[in-house]
Amino acid sequence: MNYLAHLFLSKPTADSCFGNLLGDFRRGVQLADYSEAVQAGVSNHIFVDKFTDNHELVRDARHLVSAPRRRFAGIMLDVVFDHFLLKHWDRYSAKAFSTFSEEAYACLEQRVDVMPDAMQPMIKSMLHHRWLDTYKDLSGVNRALERTADRIRFKHDFHGSIDEVHRHYAQFEQTFLAFFPHLITAVQQQQLEP
Repeated sequence: MNYLAHLFLSKPTADSCFGNLLGDFRRGVQLADYSEAVQAGVSNHIFVDKFTDNHELVRDARHLVSAPRRRFAGIMLDVVFDHFLLKHWDRYSAKAFSTFSEEAYACLEQRVDVMPDAMQPMIKSMLHHRWLDTYKDLSGVNRALERTADRIRFKHDFHGSIDEVHRHYAQFEQTFLAFFPHLITAVQQQQLEP
């Protein structure tokens, strides 16, 4: 799952939002330096990623991606699943997306100064460019995928992966709609964040 889904599956607190995104930046970080709530958010992030990566529906969807890009299929699905979460927001939340996103941005802004150095530029960019809002259109999905491709430090075929999204859009959407309720239930059952 990508940023929007991780924030959606977190608690509506600054420490939880921070922890649920810190999961992608935890390498070399002394988690014990942070509050129990932040650490619980990291644990929730790790659970969400493992559950998603190992779910049969998601594994099947990764196999739709062409061989040259299949290595990055999980990343591609993470981003496009955020698009589908926003597209179908009313199925999963009684709170308006505009309200949710403003609250999430506010929570993250409260913790920028204590985030690891590697995380701060990404969060500042997210806040400035309002990344969560951009997932509603495939042009925003494309920008997110291309930003990711730019960060890969070895030779790869990930640029232009929006073509895969267009090609398999209907199948990816059906996968998300079938899978996401399972993820929500699993997170609720785990209760990693009090």
